[in-house]
Amino acid sequence: MSYRGRFAPSPSGPLHFGSLIAAMGSYLDARKNQGKWLVRMENIDPPREVAGAADDILRTLESFGFEWDEPVLYQSNRLDAYQAAIDQLQQEDLLYRCFCSRSEIQALGIAGAEGVVYPGTCRTGFSLRDVNSKERYALRLITHDRPVVFNDSIWGAINQRIAREIGDFVIRRADGLFAYQLAVVVDDAYQGITDVVRGADLLKSTPRQIYLQGLLNYPTPNYKHLPLARAPDGRKLSKRLGDDPINSSDQITALLAALEFLNQPIPPERPESVGDLWTWAITEWDSRRIINNLDFTG
Repeated sequence: MSYRGRFAPSPSGPLHFGSLIAAMGSYLDARKNQGKWLVRMENIDPPREVAGAADDILRTLESFGFEWDEPVLYQSNRLDAYQAAIDQLQQEDLLYRCFCSRSEIQALGIAGAEGVVYPGTCRTGFSLRDVNSKERYALRLITHDRPVVFNDSIWGAINQRIAREIGDFVIRRADGLFAYQLAVVVDDAYQGITDVVRGADLLKSTPRQIYLQGLLNYPTPNYKHLPLARAPDGRKLSKRLGDDPINSSDQITALLAALEFLNQPIPPERPESVGDLWTWAITEWDSRRIINNLDFTG
């Protein structure tokens, strides 16, 4: 299958430098491999969305010279597909209702790969309290303790035991919204994505996605997880937390900074146009150089 990559921002604010790095890495990898590059708007979490952010993100990408090869996919138009995946998993008895509150999970869980491991309280139908039919519940996916192993093109072999390190995880939230882990898997399969290039903050999510892909009989893409841009206090840059957006009035400087962050060669002279910069960057792109520039430690 020919290369198909994607950039999938959430409309929780304007693009910042970390977003530009992820967009650039995925774009260059697709173009270097003569592949398609798609944009997906991950807008299935209304409480976190900022009005107008989706359009602002697309305008910013265009101003920086990004060109996507198919119409933008909006997850808000894909709810039936996510429900169909849940129906399939339910038919195979792989889901159960979870009535646990966050405080109950915090009290009973143990530290894992991402916060607290869900202790499986509702897996056998037992709850800490009487549950009435009107109470809200999440849907959790049954996991196992066998390792999920994959090879990341930057990080090498990754091994995670989901049941032990994460626990049974949510694929539909108690507020009725579909979880990211489900939506991203369904959409990557739907769009025929062969290669996922994204930030290393999602590295620990990948085993869950591979596990879901297996259950839903979807192919597993190749993965590259890029190093993260950090704020001065060490945290990951975030649209949601209001980190400074990239400067759309000086695209070449911002793009050169992103290239340098990704440990790629910089043109000997400043490019005269954004198009010239992309021509140079695509020709010189080699993701193997990123190995020497990792800054994500967990």
